[in-house]
Amino acid sequence: MDNKLVNPQKTIETIQKYQFAFQKRFGQNFLIDSHVLDKIVNAAGITQDDCVLEIGPGIGTMTQYLAEHAGRVVAVEIDTNLLPILAETLKDYSNVTVINEDILKVDMNQLVKEYNQGRPIKVVANLPYYITTPIIMGLFESNVPIENITVMVQKEVADRMQVGPGSKDYGALSLAVQYYASPYIVANVPPNCFIPRPNVGSAVIRLTRYQEPPVHVKDTALMFRLIRASFNQRRKTLQNGLNNSPELSFSKEEIAAVIEGLGLPAAVRGEALTLEQFAALANAFSDPKGK
Repeated sequence: MDNKLVNPQKTIETIQKYQFAFQKRFGQNFLIDSHVLDKIVNAAGITQDDCVLEIGPGIGTMTQYLAEHAGRVVAVEIDTNLLPILAETLKDYSNVTVINEDILKVDMNQLVKEYNQGRPIKVVANLPYYITTPIIMGLFESNVPIENITVMVQKEVADRMQVGPGSKDYGALSLAVQYYASPYIVANVPPNCFIPRPNVGSAVIRLTRYQEPPVHVKDTALMFRLIRASFNQRRKTLQNGLNNSPELSFSKEEIAAVIEGLGLPAAVRGEALTLEQFAALANAFSDPKGK
């Protein structure tokens, strides 16, 4: 495949030509490894039938790859300084639309309606670590029709998304992601695959959206309040975590009775509970008989 941008020298030339200054606040690290790009495109299963949303196209390195595989690519870029570069690097691709906007402020359902007639899209991104969680949770919680999300994130964040109970990485993010999607780590990516090199390792993770959540819960918002309360003070027992939460109004007695009713030890910690157990906990609190 003739894709010159992925060549480090070409990336440097393009940056220098436009005197582009990296913005630390946007967490900009441009990918310069074609093998990683191949893995992303293959993991997402992109075909000519797909409309792909790319978040943060940078100078267009991955965008070129996506455009050669997908039917349509919509690339949302927040940095106005990158627009003239993208106009040049993507000029040969008629199936690419660049939108200069903050992805957190985009009406995603409107975007899907406009560019893909409301059918499920695929999301691909190289995400800065500080905004990974708000973007991914925003996509899930807005109920946008999405088939899968394949993203490059900090390795530590990818690990947190896919671990189960008992691990130090297990937490609210693990449970939130696993409620909405099946996570799979595609590849670990070392710092030398980027310009400039980040200080940490990265990983590509694919999140395949569930048609239906894997657990039945009467009140999803309550379940996530319980999860947050359980991990806000993760060294405390589940009972104390729930009792101390400003988001919850159950009495100490109610909490103890529900925990006991689920057959859990009184001193159990939130980090020991599975998604199924958190769903059962939420359902028990939702049931008037449990109050």
